[in-house]
Amino acid sequence: MQRLLMHNPIAVASLWIVAYLLISLVPLGVLLLYPAPPGRGFWLEFSVALGFIGLAMMVLQFVLTARVNRIESSYGIDILLQFHRYTSLAAFLMVLVHPMIVFINDPSTLELLNFPEAPWRARMAVIAVLAFLIMVVTTIWRQPLKIPYEPWRALHSILALVAVGFGFGHALGVGYYMSFFWKVVLWSALILVALWLILYVRLVKPWLTMKRPYRVEAVEPQRGDVWTLVLRPVGHEGFSFQPGQFAWLTLGVHPIGMREHPFSMSSSGDRPDRLEFGIKALGDFTRSIQTIKPGTKAYLDGPYGVFTTERYWDSAGFILIAGGIGITPMYSMLITAAERQDDRPFLLIYSASSWEDFTYREELEALKDNIDLTIVYVPRHGHEGWDGETGYVDQDLLERYIPLHRGSRQYLICAAPVMMDAVETALFDLEVPITHVHMEHFNLA
Repeated sequence: MQRLLMHNPIAVASLWIVAYLLISLVPLGVLLLYPAPPGRGFWLEFSVALGFIGLAMMVLQFVLTARVNRIESSYGIDILLQFHRYTSLAAFLMVLVHPMIVFINDPSTLELLNFPEAPWRARMAVIAVLAFLIMVVTTIWRQPLKIPYEPWRALHSILALVAVGFGFGHALGVGYYMSFFWKVVLWSALILVALWLILYVRLVKPWLTMKRPYRVEAVEPQRGDVWTLVLRPVGHEGFSFQPGQFAWLTLGVHPIGMREHPFSMSSSGDRPDRLEFGIKALGDFTRSIQTIKPGTKAYLDGPYGVFTTERYWDSAGFILIAGGIGITPMYSMLITAAERQDDRPFLLIYSASSWEDFTYREELEALKDNIDLTIVYVPRHGHEGWDGETGYVDQDLLERYIPLHRGSRQYLICAAPVMMDAVETALFDLEVPITHVHMEHFNLA
């Protein structure tokens, strides 16, 4: 029974959620084992509870972003990062409400905001909250503020350490709930775990990737302003991956520099000796891909992701819905299926701006000779003589092509957020089981 549960993805995912809740709440429960000094009313104790829960949740953010394989394989990194964003906001609100309740409950405590004259425990609280605030603002409004991705990542890590470290220092300074040595040890252990995780992600893991370098073999132009980056392993066999997964790529610089970017593999999952990435020129880094010279050193951290046909070995077939560069993981799935002589039916519904923007168009057509593949191209506007579908992938279009028995297939969607939301809603209205719909966000920043 125990072995069965550990191989059930829903059971494993549920266990991680329970673990998250326990780790968030148990430290508070331990701190409350002994009563606080008399004269502290309900609202003051409630504010303290919010502060400790917020601090514990902050520590757990380091776990969510550490790319722990056992956790990531239960949800996928995109879902973990979305959860990370929302729980960070919840933790920030708790940390912010904590002093507000204290000030309302006892207005004389507003004097603690006088930074030069306040006790050091109050100064640490102010620094922690300000670091947390800057971290939230620069994350939510990073693009409007035009903060480059690499500096933002470094700043985010530093601010997180400052917020947690000074928050812990504030709790120690107050002392009401840290009067016992073993409580200090408990919280210190949590903080040390957070510190180790950030050191692991920023230093240890990059050092390990240096032991398995790659070299750029070619940079090949594709339709739709997309470039295929071809890598070969140097001194090792590379890694196999499940078609649809992605890796964090570092090009031409030391991996410790945190200049890594996530890209889906576009090659066969069974060819570890030649890894390909389809990269569309959208930002500063991706626009520079075409200038990369063969022989450039590269590093990979992967594979990651649960957006793959491998998880649904018992499916009767697949409906792949791609928009723009979202074709990359789908192409990997189809190439791998062709090499494995998969005889299940594949339906690819592919949306792009124009006929000339369908990346891998010729390669996809050639795959029809090897697998049961039907392709529905959906350009925004058809060219002269075009008699196929045009416009957007909406409910009417989907109803014309997906099987009548909606639950007989697995549906995988990768596109811009607007398109994915529209397709998800349309599939729901068409009574496709929600458990059969799987989506991949290709913007993890």
